[in-house]
Amino acid sequence: MEQRTVELRLTRTLLLPADTAPGGSVPRPAPFLSALALFVVVSAGGLAQAPASTSTDLDAFMARALQRRDVDRKTLGDYVLDEVETFEILGPGRAPINRFKREYTWYVRDGIHVRSPLKYDGVPISESDRRAYEERWINSENERRKHRTEREAERAKEGKAPDFALRPVNEPRFVSESYFLDFKFEPGNYYLAGREKLDAQEVLRIDYLPTHLFDDDNDEGRAERDAERSKEKKGESTKKEERASKREQREQRTEQDFERKMNKTAQITLWVDPTNHQIVKYTFANVWMDFLPAAWLVRIDDLHASMEMGQPFQRVWLPRNISIHAGITLANGSFEAAYRRDFSRYRKADVSSRVSIPKQEAR
Repeated sequence: MEQRTVELRLTRTLLLPADTAPGGSVPRPAPFLSALALFVVVSAGGLAQAPASTSTDLDAFMARALQRRDVDRKTLGDYVLDEVETFEILGPGRAPINRFKREYTWYVRDGIHVRSPLKYDGVPISESDRRAYEERWINSENERRKHRTEREAERAKEGKAPDFALRPVNEPRFVSESYFLDFKFEPGNYYLAGREKLDAQEVLRIDYLPTHLFDDDNDEGRAERDAERSKEKKGESTKKEERASKREQREQRTEQDFERKMNKTAQITLWVDPTNHQIVKYTFANVWMDFLPAAWLVRIDDLHASMEMGQPFQRVWLPRNISIHAGITLANGSFEAAYRRDFSRYRKADVSSRVSIPKQEAR
């Protein structure tokens, strides 16, 4: 039986609005908490194909489950939804340092899925601030599409094949952000952990222990960077070249050692409905990270990300929520960061749809 490596990639960014600007305007999208993203968001694109091994029934089962998952992802773009986004940082004794709750609705305008803010910490957003946020969102989407189109045109000009790892340029952002746990699965690394009940439904719990999840050996970006470095070295003296070569070798050994340890400590768990090969939940965790540099100064206590699926319509499975949690310990105590997005009220996308904004109470 031919084996396939089904692609699932961990994207580099999750967008969170920054703190509200003075005057109560709607916050602009900004990168997620950098300290958390440093450990959570790691690129796994371009992983090497796993060595051929004897295919098992579990490998075949999971190949069908991941094919079903790709169908779910394509289906998601046909809908719009409502969203609640929460974030909090807790300090020693779980004392709150920062937190917010934001509510949005999605609609389609000129072929673009637009995220429209409704409330910020329970306070309705003004019409002018809402429209300004939407315009920034649309401009950002147009820039993203333009960048992707130019990148593909440049690849074609250089005679390179299209990058099939990239998702369609017009994929709604809530789709790509919902499927932020997007890595390649290698056959032979699945382990059946047993049967469980999830939302009164019997599912199989399957653990996946990666061997090349964090490897970057075949990353095209790295190859291009190496090519640029080679060009820069042409005018250097022999001694300088030797010193640079030794330094790069040390850096490469350090990087490979780090990747190996990250692979050994990472675990992905999937809950799958055996009747229809539907993945109803999956989680990513690093179970032990004491090998990280400066562990005497900063200890990573917990690192966990998950996504749950729901069935808003019969036989249609769509994301219900995504969440990320991280805990660290410093000299002055323990800190936690938690981020969550809940999706509800799915409905078919309508290009003529309009947003219903709750009226603000008189003040």
